[in-house]
Amino acid sequence: MVSIKENSNLKSLIEDFIEKNVLDAGSKILEESDLDKINSYASVIVKAFGAEKLDSKLESETKLISSFNSNLTLLIQKTWVESSDADIKDQILYQLEQFCSLAKTGEWDKSYSLFLQIIFAAVYLMFGNQSKKADFLEYAFRVDPEFGIFWWYIQLLPQKTDWSAEKCRVLVLLGMYFLANY
Repeated sequence: MVSIKENSNLKSLIEDFIEKNVLDAGSKILEESDLDKINSYASVIVKAFGAEKLDSKLESETKLISSFNSNLTLLIQKTWVESSDADIKDQILYQLEQFCSLAKTGEWDKSYSLFLQIIFAAVYLMFGNQSKKADFLEYAFRVDPEFGIFWWYIQLLPQKTDWSAEKCRVLVLLGMYFLANY
């Protein structure tokens, strides 16, 4: 995959769709360990997803997990796939059930990598091999700018991390927010 820094056309396209303060928050949130600063950067990013703020109260969090589960389940079930990809649908639905169980019990550090696996697999179901190409982010922006912003965010996140459960929680909630409301 070609990095954004190496592709000036992609970098320019991203800057056309994402405000500088959001781009800055995206890079800073990955490096930050202070929870207050992480939440501050998350507040900037979630606005790019169309929300005023990321509500992290337990009641709101439980509702978000439920909405995320419902929307993603519906999306996966309604996506037409080749018969060779039918097993992927079943796998995602199973992983989604596992993820929601971990999220509901607050095991965010354990659910983080699973969340990303689910997202990448679901996007593969929707877009096929195009989702694995180097220019998919550009494609995502052109097809649906809101989805492009979400995919930019997902691409920022490392597959594996040793972050605290609270940092994982905030970063996963950001991604969940977009899909719960898409």
